[in-house]
Amino acid sequence: MLALQSQLESVTLKQYEELPDDIRAEVFEGQIFYMSSPSQNYQMISMELSTVINSYIKSKKGDCRVFHAPFDVKLDDTPLTIVQPDIMIVCDKDKLDGKRCNGAPDFIIEIVSSGNPSDDYIKKLYYYKNYGVREYWIVDPIRKIITVNYFEENRINVQYDFWSIIKVNIYEDLYIDFSSVMEMLD
Repeated sequence: MLALQSQLESVTLKQYEELPDDIRAEVFEGQIFYMSSPSQNYQMISMELSTVINSYIKSKKGDCRVFHAPFDVKLDDTPLTIVQPDIMIVCDKDKLDGKRCNGAPDFIIEIVSSGNPSDDYIKKLYYYKNYGVREYWIVDPIRKIITVNYFEENRINVQYDFWSIIKVNIYEDLYIDFSSVMEMLD
């Protein structure tokens, strides 16, 4: 049973897949980390951003797809590394197998929760950069800051406030106006 797993043992894909459906977890280098349920602000921000991005892709008749948590991304088999980004864009359909994305998405947004901000700012930044994510945004509703990491051009930790209009760098003409997000939170 997974609950009895030693901290030194690595979790297998089979063990991960046997977790109950109501358990949210990620695996970093074979070690499982449980996640709490998202807050109301998280849900509102996630819905708004997913809608804006998905509407843009549909209007352009693009091939990329938008997914939101919980949807697994397997970054590595050995040791097993599986994340559940809050929002992601996957442009290579060959990475999708019906259950998960196998390999790095093109674009990821993580919405910081008060319980584990270092996960998004440090741990996930490291993994996303090293596994080939093209662009990674950290949306921090507590500090009202968006941190953009555009790895393709080595632009790291560019910060904007929640009143900014920010370009999604993997697209030529997609801009997100965060003032509409702020209106939802007031």
